[in-house]
Amino acid sequence: MIDRQRLEPTHEFHGGDLADAAGIDGQTLRDNNQEWLDLSTGINPHAYPLPDLPDNVWHRLPGRIEIANLLAKAADCYGAPDTSHIVAAAGSQALIQVLPHCLPELPVAVIEPTYSGHVHGWQAAGRETIQCAALADCDPGGISILVNPNNPDGHIYPARELDEFANLCTRNGGWLIIDEAYCDLDPSLSLSSRCNTANVIVLRSFGKFFGLAGLRLGFAIAPLQLASKLRHSLGAWAISGPAIKIATKALQDFTWHETQRDILRMSATRLDRLLTKNGIAVAGGTSLFRLTRSPQAQDIFARLLEHGIYVRRFSDHPEWLRFGLPGTDTDWTKLERALISLTA
Repeated sequence: MIDRQRLEPTHEFHGGDLADAAGIDGQTLRDNNQEWLDLSTGINPHAYPLPDLPDNVWHRLPGRIEIANLLAKAADCYGAPDTSHIVAAAGSQALIQVLPHCLPELPVAVIEPTYSGHVHGWQAAGRETIQCAALADCDPGGISILVNPNNPDGHIYPARELDEFANLCTRNGGWLIIDEAYCDLDPSLSLSSRCNTANVIVLRSFGKFFGLAGLRLGFAIAPLQLASKLRHSLGAWAISGPAIKIATKALQDFTWHETQRDILRMSATRLDRLLTKNGIAVAGGTSLFRLTRSPQAQDIFARLLEHGIYVRRFSDHPEWLRFGLPGTDTDWTKLERALISLTA
């Protein structure tokens, strides 16, 4: 039985931690031996197939040649001006934590609602942030942060709008930080090519689109001087040998990229149909997750939890729930049965 007094989220940073679900209903894990369906993240359930790794990848420190090769592949995949503009780290979250220490003391504005890790990262560095509702509300002389496509509502900022604001920032001594964690779904949205001519910083996440979040790999694309500062701040061996080996192959597998985009689009459409058929309104999202809005969201969350399904909820928007994509036929069936039970 779900303890309704323990439904408040214990973390605001992300989904994906089943300890949160267990904290609400530990009996589900301990006694029922229930297999969880974790739909609380926006991670591709169809992970890139892992290649066989030679033993020395695990035994040796990553070498300069291997790192340079990875950066070349990443620059090509993400449209960076060249490898001198791209920096690799153990996940884009690591770059979010470092950026406040590498940029000037300017006002910081975050366009919200969005991924809360940005605000937490700047506040942890002792930097105050203000909330803006739109790009037009941001000061081009400060530091402006947005996610494109946005998490969790999927809002898309057209490249032309971002390009114009980037020019304003450059003229006024400000900076534009764009978190493109979900831009692999539509690379045409990326502003990474502007990082050599404007005060633009682009963050890319490897783990979400490739379904390998546990690998912990992310990239920043930035002007030369800032890229150099980021590398210095991260220090030597900021990424692992296995991550280098796997990502070097995956980033250049363009056939897999295109196939996955098609699969994810079809899956998102299927999820939309399933949710709306069962009375849950879809309010937005990307091909990796769907945001729903309902006055009964907290009850829906609790009832899904009783079926061993964990979705993302938001303490500051209690009417929202975010659903990731089921991966297997069994997962789809489990979700469908649970949703049908909501109206039974």
